[in-house]
Amino acid sequence: MNNASKLLLAAAFVLFLLVGVPALIAATGRSDLYYTLTSVALLAIISGGVWLTFYIGRINIGQGAFALLGGYVSAILVTTYGVSFWLTLPAAGLVCALASVLIGLPILRLRGVYFAMVTLTLTEVMRLLALAVPITNGAKGIVSIPLPGGVSLFGLTLIPDFATLENPRLAFYIAAVLLLVLCFGALYRLVHSRIGHICLSLQQNEELASSIGVNIASIRLLAYAISSFLGGLGGAMFAAISQSIYPSSFTVADSVNFMLNCFLGGLHYVLGPILGTFALYFGWDMLFQTGTYQLLIFSSALIVLMLVLPNGLLSLRLPRKKGA
Repeated sequence: MNNASKLLLAAAFVLFLLVGVPALIAATGRSDLYYTLTSVALLAIISGGVWLTFYIGRINIGQGAFALLGGYVSAILVTTYGVSFWLTLPAAGLVCALASVLIGLPILRLRGVYFAMVTLTLTEVMRLLALAVPITNGAKGIVSIPLPGGVSLFGLTLIPDFATLENPRLAFYIAAVLLLVLCFGALYRLVHSRIGHICLSLQQNEELASSIGVNIASIRLLAYAISSFLGGLGGAMFAAISQSIYPSSFTVADSVNFMLNCFLGGLHYVLGPILGTFALYFGWDMLFQTGTYQLLIFSSALIVLMLVLPNGLLSLRLPRKKGA
C-alpha cells in the first residue's frame, strides 16, 4: 500500500469516527457510549507516550504520574486562576514535559528492569504529593471544574462553550478524536523522521549509536519529554470530562495498564497503543458478567495472547516493518 492509499484510508477512518460513530450512537440511543469511546481515545493518547519510551528501549511504568500531574495543572489553572481550559491543555503537557526532563536526567541512564522499577514508583510519589500539597486540596481533590468554555476569533466561534451545548458528551468525543488524530499523526511523523530512526537505533544498540556521534542523552530526554507531554494532555482532558481530579485518579495499576496497552497492540506499530487500549478496555468490560472469575479469565487471556502474539494484535494483519 502506497502513501496516498494510506492517507486516504486514514482520512476515511477519521471521517467514520467523526460522522459514522455519532450517527450509529444516535440510532441506538446509547449516548453513554460517548464517554466510553472518549475514555478509550484519551487512554490511547497516554499509552502512546509509553510506546515512545519503548521505542528508545526503555520500559516505562510511570505514565500515570504525568497523567495525574497534567490533570492537576489544568484543574488548578481553570478553578483557581480562571484560565481557559484550551490554554491549560498545552500548559499541562508542557509542565509534564519539563518535569520529565528534570526526572529523566538521572534515571534515563538506567536500563531494563532498573529503569522500569524507578518509573513504577513515580505514580505513587505523585499521588503522595497530591495528598500533601495544599493547592491540590488533599484527598478531597478538586471538584466542580467548569466545562470548557468557547473560543472565538474575530467574532467567529471556533470552539463552542461546552456548558451551552445540548450534548457536551458528543463535544468531548469529537475533541478527543481530533486530539487522538493529532497526537498519533505527530508520533507517526516523528518515528519516520531522522530523529525517529535515531531513537530506533538507541533501542537496538546504544553503544553503536554513540560511537557514530549520536548524542544519545539528548535524544532520550527528548523522547521522554514528548512521552510525558502526551500523558499530561490525556490527564488534563480526563479532569475536564469528569469535572474533578483526585490523588487516586491515576494509580500504579493505570500505569501498568498503559504499558499493557502497548504490548497488546504491538510495540512495533505506531497504532499499537490504540488497538491495545480498545481491546483491553472492552475486553475487561465484556468479562464483567463472569463476576469473581473476571480477573482470572482476563489475566489468562492476556498471557495466552502474549505467548501466541508476542508482537501484538497488529502483527495478525500487518507485516512487521522496522521503524514503523
